[in-house]
Amino acid sequence: MSAHPDGPTDTIAPAVAKTLPGLFRERVARSPDAVAYREWDSASGQWCDFTWRDTARLVARHHAALANIGLASGDRVAIQLPNGIDWVAFDIAAMAAGLITVPLYTYDSVGNAAHILASSGARLVLTDTWERWGALDKLRSQFPAVQHVWVRETNAAGFAASPGPPEVISLASALPTTAKEPRAQPLDPRATATIIYTSGTTGLAKGVMLTHFAILWNCEAASKFIPPLRSDVFLSFLPLAHAFERTLGYYLPMMGGSMVAYARSVETLRGDLQAIRPTVFLAVPRIYERVHEAIQREAQQHPIKGALIRRTAEAGWRICEARRRRCRPPGLAWRLAWPLLDRLVARRVLGAFGGRLRVAVSGGASLPADIARFLMGMGLPLVEGYGLTEAAPVVTATALDDARPGCVGLPLHGLEIRLGDDNELLVRSPSTMKGYWQDPAATARAIDANGWLRTGDVAEIREGRVYIGGRLGERLALSTGEKVMASTIEAAIRQDALFEQVCVFGDGRPCLTAAISLNGQCWSSFASKFGLDARLPNSTNAVANILQRIGELLSDLPAYAQVRSVHLVLEPWTIQQGLLTPTLKVKRRAIEERYRKEIDLLYGDLQEARQRLDEPRNRSAHVKAPCSPLPEQPRAGDR
Repeated sequence: MSAHPDGPTDTIAPAVAKTLPGLFRERVARSPDAVAYREWDSASGQWCDFTWRDTARLVARHHAALANIGLASGDRVAIQLPNGIDWVAFDIAAMAAGLITVPLYTYDSVGNAAHILASSGARLVLTDTWERWGALDKLRSQFPAVQHVWVRETNAAGFAASPGPPEVISLASALPTTAKEPRAQPLDPRATATIIYTSGTTGLAKGVMLTHFAILWNCEAASKFIPPLRSDVFLSFLPLAHAFERTLGYYLPMMGGSMVAYARSVETLRGDLQAIRPTVFLAVPRIYERVHEAIQREAQQHPIKGALIRRTAEAGWRICEARRRRCRPPGLAWRLAWPLLDRLVARRVLGAFGGRLRVAVSGGASLPADIARFLMGMGLPLVEGYGLTEAAPVVTATALDDARPGCVGLPLHGLEIRLGDDNELLVRSPSTMKGYWQDPAATARAIDANGWLRTGDVAEIREGRVYIGGRLGERLALSTGEKVMASTIEAAIRQDALFEQVCVFGDGRPCLTAAISLNGQCWSSFASKFGLDARLPNSTNAVANILQRIGELLSDLPAYAQVRSVHLVLEPWTIQQGLLTPTLKVKRRAIEERYRKEIDLLYGDLQEARQRLDEPRNRSAHVKAPCSPLPEQPRAGDR
C-alpha cells in the first residue's frame, strides 16, 4: 500500500493480476472484508453492502452453474442485466472458466440484441426479466447457437415457454446454494476476454475483441492520472455493457480496492447521488449539460439569482486558473466576494453531486468548453478524457491540476498518437483490440500494417494535448463546396436548454437544416412568451422564432454554417427508440431515416423560396443567403 495526498492506494499491477479473474482473486485476497459493492434491494427497500468475500462466494456459485452445462473454453456467453453484483459475478465466473462474455444493453432494441447474439454465436444468455426474454424468443431463429437461457426474475407468471431449445430456466434454479471456490484455471493474458459491440452512431454494431492484457494495461495506464483510492466510492450508472463504464467504473476500482455503488436508474440518479455521496463520478457529457441547463433555467427565472450564478462561475474560474498558475491571481474584490459566492451558490451545485466528489469524469463524447468552464468555476473537480471501444477504451486522460475546457488531455503513458489524413487521430497502443469479431476486412480497414488504429475522429494536438473536433462521418459536404462539422453546430444549439437533442443535415445539399427534439418545459414557456400554440411547434411563427434563437447561438459562425430551416418534435428521442446511443449521442442515420420525409419537405420549401428570390424583380435581395426561407412559407410539419 502506498501513500497519496488524498488517501492510501493499493493498486494491483497487471503483472500480478495477469488476467481479469486473476485481478479479482488478488483483490479478494488483499481486502476480503472491505465493502466491494452496494446496491439497492427493492424487496427490503434499502441499500445492501457486499464485501469482496461475499462477492467471491457468488462468483463461485456462478462458476459452478456454468460448469454444469458443459460449455467449452472460448464459447461466448451473453449478459443482459442492469448494473449490479450479479453482472460482476457472472462476468468474472465466465472469464475464469475460459468463456468470452458478450454484454448486451438492457434497453437496446430487440432487433439489435438478436443481431449481437447471432453475430457472436453466444451459447448462453443471462437476462433480467421474462418479458425481455419473451421479446427475444420471437426472434430466436436468428440466433440458433443459444442453447441456454437464464432469467434472473423468479416469478415467471404469464410467460409461456416455447418448445426448446434453448432451455429456459430462472437464474435461481441454475445457481447451486453453495459452491467451493473454483480452482484457478490457467488463462492466456492475450486471449480474448470479452467481445463488446460498438454503439456507433452509424451502421450495425461490430464486435470488438479485447484481451485480458489490453483491459488491465488500460486500467493501470489510466490510474497514473488519477489513482483510485481504497477510500473511494464510485457511483455506477452508465451501463456496464459500455467500455467506458466497464473499464473505469468496474475493473479500475477493483484494481484499486475502491467501493462501487450501483445507481437504481437514471431517473433516480439525483436521489442516489445524495444517498451514496460518491467521491468518483463517471458520466457522459449530456449529464453535465443537463446540470448546466437546470442551473440556467433557474437563472432565467430569477434575474438576481442569475446574476449571482454568473458572478460565481466567473470568479470561481479565475481562482481555479490562478491556482494552476495559468493566469494572474484575482483582485482583492474577487477574493473578498468569493467566500460568500461559494457559500450561497457554488456549494449548492456541488451538493447536487453529493457534496464530497474528489473527481468527476466526462467521457464518451466531447463536452462543450463553456459548460466545462462554468462547472469548473463552480468548483466541480471535472476532468475530461477520450477513448473508443477499440482501444479498451481510454486513449487520453487529464490530471486534476491540468484540466482545460475543450481539451481531452494527454495520451496515456506508453501510447502513441499522431494525425493522419484529414487530421484524423491515429492511435498505437498496447491495449488496441485484437480485431473485429469474424470481420478481418473491417479489422484491416481499422488497423494498418504498422499497428496504427484509425479512430474516425478529427483532432488537433497542441503541446501534446488532444482536442477533438468531431467525427469524420459527421463532416457534411455542402453542394456549395463548404464543409461543416455537424457535431459543432449541434453542440452550439444544444447549449440552449430549449433544445434537448439536435441532428443537423446538409450533406450534398445547398444549406443546413435540422431536426430538433424540444425540452417540454422550456417549450411551454417559450410558446407562452411568444403567443404560440404549444401543440404546433412547426407552425410558421413558431419556426421563425426558433430560427431567430438558433441564429443568435450560431452568430459567430459563417453564413454557410447557419441552420436555414428546422423540423421540431415534442417527443424526446430515446435509446429504446434506437435514436440515441448508450452515451446519449444521436444516431444520425436512424434520425435521418425517421424524418426523411419532413427533411425533404424542408428543402423543397427552401428551393421554392430561392426560386422566388431569383425572379428578376427580386434578384438584388438576399444574395448572401440563397437558401434562406421566406418567413411566411407553409411548413412541412403543418401539411
